[in-house]
Amino acid sequence: MATSVVSGLNSLSCISSFRNNKNTNVLLGRRRVLVFNLRRRGFYVSNVASDQKHKTKDSSSDEGFTMDVFQPDSTSVLSSIKYHAEFTPSFSPEKFELPKAYYATAESVRDMLIMNWNTTYDFYEKMNVKQAYYLSMEFLQGRALLNAIGNLGLTGPYADALTKLGYSLEDVARQEPDAALGNGGLGRLASCFLDSMATLNYPAWGYGLRYRYGLFKQLITKDGQEEVAENWLEMGNPWEIVRNDISYPVKFYGKVIEGADRRKEWVGGEDITAVAYDAPIPGYKTKTTINLRLWSTKLGAETFDLRAFNDGNHAKAYEAQKKAEKICYILYPGDESLEGKTLRLKQQYTLCSASLQDIIARFEKRSGNAVNWDQFPEKVAVQMNDTHPTLCIPELLRILMDVKGLSWKQAWEITQRTVAYTNHTVLPEALEKWSFTLLRELLPRHVEIIAMIDEELLHTILAEYGTEDLDLLQEKLNQMRILDNVEIPSSVLELLIKSTENTVDVDKAEEQEEEEQQDEEGKDEETEAVKVETTKEEEETKVKKVKVEDPQAKIKRIFGPHPNRPQVVHMANLCVVSGHAVNGVAEIHSEIVKKEVFNEFYELWPEKFQNKTNGVTPRRWLSFCNPELSEIITKWTGSDAWLVNTEKLAELRKFADNEELQSEWRKAKRNNKMKIVSLIKETTGYVVSPDAMFDVQIKRIHEYKRQLLNIFGIVYRYKKMKEMSPEERKEKFVPRVCIFGGKAFATYVQAKRIVKFITDVAATVNHDSEIGDLLKVVFVPDYNVSVAEVLIPGSELSQHISTAGMEASGTSNMKFSMNGCLLIGTLDGANVEIREEVGEDNFFLFGAQAHEIAGLRKERAEGKFVPDPRFEEVKAFVRTGVFGPYNYEELMGSLEGNEGYGRADYFLVGKDFPDYIECQDQVDEAYRDQKKWTKMSILNTAGSSKFSSDRTIHQYARDIWRIEPVELP
Repeated sequence: MATSVVSGLNSLSCISSFRNNKNTNVLLGRRRVLVFNLRRRGFYVSNVASDQKHKTKDSSSDEGFTMDVFQPDSTSVLSSIKYHAEFTPSFSPEKFELPKAYYATAESVRDMLIMNWNTTYDFYEKMNVKQAYYLSMEFLQGRALLNAIGNLGLTGPYADALTKLGYSLEDVARQEPDAALGNGGLGRLASCFLDSMATLNYPAWGYGLRYRYGLFKQLITKDGQEEVAENWLEMGNPWEIVRNDISYPVKFYGKVIEGADRRKEWVGGEDITAVAYDAPIPGYKTKTTINLRLWSTKLGAETFDLRAFNDGNHAKAYEAQKKAEKICYILYPGDESLEGKTLRLKQQYTLCSASLQDIIARFEKRSGNAVNWDQFPEKVAVQMNDTHPTLCIPELLRILMDVKGLSWKQAWEITQRTVAYTNHTVLPEALEKWSFTLLRELLPRHVEIIAMIDEELLHTILAEYGTEDLDLLQEKLNQMRILDNVEIPSSVLELLIKSTENTVDVDKAEEQEEEEQQDEEGKDEETEAVKVETTKEEEETKVKKVKVEDPQAKIKRIFGPHPNRPQVVHMANLCVVSGHAVNGVAEIHSEIVKKEVFNEFYELWPEKFQNKTNGVTPRRWLSFCNPELSEIITKWTGSDAWLVNTEKLAELRKFADNEELQSEWRKAKRNNKMKIVSLIKETTGYVVSPDAMFDVQIKRIHEYKRQLLNIFGIVYRYKKMKEMSPEERKEKFVPRVCIFGGKAFATYVQAKRIVKFITDVAATVNHDSEIGDLLKVVFVPDYNVSVAEVLIPGSELSQHISTAGMEASGTSNMKFSMNGCLLIGTLDGANVEIREEVGEDNFFLFGAQAHEIAGLRKERAEGKFVPDPRFEEVKAFVRTGVFGPYNYEELMGSLEGNEGYGRADYFLVGKDFPDYIECQDQVDEAYRDQKKWTKMSILNTAGSSKFSSDRTIHQYARDIWRIEPVELP
């Protein structure tokens, strides 16, 4: 931009006339520009699903308002931005630099969102519609500005207005930090769902926590990954509104007492306050704007110990406040220590308690004076996104019984009809198990309630399987109980003992009958035969004298807790037992859930289990992050209807061989690759060639996601290159830029070793002048949504190479495919369905399949596995020190041996390695034929329609939440 323009803006010359305008009706002028006109109209709501009027019982007499929206142009947008720069400033008035431009722009957009936002919920309140509430520990929103103005259809006016102020919309948008409210796919999925809920006009909210420092900001140094706190809230957040009038008490510790009316009460302990922070979530080209409510924790000023502070004991003075505030400091605090485990539990309970109290308060408000609790499930649907919000089950029961006075039977029925559970993992360590002792100390009333649920489950199991086969019963209880290795409830114990006593009585009766029969037969025997039988009678007498085990002792021996095993609470089992629906997130994952993870529960309640394959929003993940390709899609499909009806993407198939389309497609991909080149230079200092294939693996660093397999393939490629002449290299290999991104949890040592290994390989390869642009390796630091929005549109090959059967779904695979990127992967998670949709010829498949994994691990344990020589070659090459002095023995050792913790190649890197590198040869061959490659790219986009989160949310709404779309008038 021109220097003169910048200097003029810095002195605010461009808005001085606005500030000094003699017109005293500045505020009124602003309202004329931005505020929706409200007028009294008949109140109605369109039901999108059935195209019928949705009426309350008294809707005929209701009156309300409808909105005539004044669609802003660049002039009115410019005035709004100027207004906020002047009257709602977060910066000094002397300058108008990029950060101030961003805040003024964001506040201008927020004005428009607030009107839709308030009207949406006024309407929902009045119509008393059923509403879904999505509880998640993560919401990985990314930047909000471009998404908001894109959904409002105002990208053009805002771009024009900012140009007049001397800035580009893109530069202003880059000033926004990513909201640090999540880590990976779980949080990004939740955010996609919110976008689809709003776009499809479903009445729904999201609930989460407002993490001050996020997970962490990732730095890449010579020592690998380092973590520092996120600073996303350092300059405030223009998108959030603190609701100081909406706060709820949250209690920990204390004790449970029983009143004269036999109602339980949880008293004493430690109390904090959860305060609501709201952020508007706009739908695409709809007035519907839903809410993401985040909780922050605090204590009042009265808890500050002024005397201790003045005495110099400053830490003691604010100890209680810090204890409350730290609950929302970071996402997933380390849980190696007891303090860390306690903090995680406090986080989960804070989310559940504050959200349930809020949901119930809204239900009561909408019900007026006649609250019918049996109607609660008809007005409320609670979705638990993984097991983190599990405590909302006992919390809902606690409120219904202890606060509202409902019976156990009524409260339990209401809860079961209200809550539903989404499973996101098959990894045993990720299916949360909490210490029974810790949970009982922290939440004593909730453990009592969980014990009641466990007791209900045990009675159901006894009714299903009976008590004749105690071994079978013991097996079922071990697999299905919520409270593992905890005393059997007395009511169940009595049934088991009684059943055992009955069995003993029957045995004795049969024995007596047999003896009497033998006596009768003995009378007919000869006298000398009596002598012969003497020895036998003595033996029988000895047998009869053997002490029969007391039934009560026997039952306690079989079913009682084992002193050497920990007592734990299985949160996933609690979810399955308590929810009316349990869903997996991809077809193969849902089958594993039914057949393996929760097979016993599936046999008991098959009607509960469903599949809801994940999806991503095509607005953010195609239209807004890849506008050039989006314009091409709109041109060739005839309209932009694909943005809300992705099935229209399939129309691209008939043009896949069209040379004009292919040329436009390649040009868009090239332009997006240039953005990646700039990002890599800015974040790592490396210079890469846009002529190379861009090969990307961006996801959380975890052994099962097998970044190690990827980097081993790169090392093998590099070693082969070094063994060749320059001419041979050029003939054999397609130039590649291999890009990694993702965070390793701070306490996950092996994952951090993998990050270190990748960066060491990059440092060696990228400085090898013999190799040059034939191979580059890049680890992009601090991977987040904004980084993904640059990398995904420009990627040509994306790696989704997890060990088969271990990835629940994945969503980045959907984003890549939607943007015309080819995938290399295993038959795992949503890869299976993507391959079916885009065509087998347009997906590079390798590796063992899910049903083979257990057998392969057994083969390894028996010492029968023989590693491929090429795999051994790579390990030996690494051990030469070619990639630096770091000792990689722990990393290499995890791939060796046949048994032991951290050994025996549990994730089958060595097994799949030969198939993987041979599949990579097929990738090179296909890439050399750019016409063929471009066709494959087009067909990937054309086949991605199934993977819109709109489709997923329609299915949740229809099959689980049973809510209807509601359009504002």
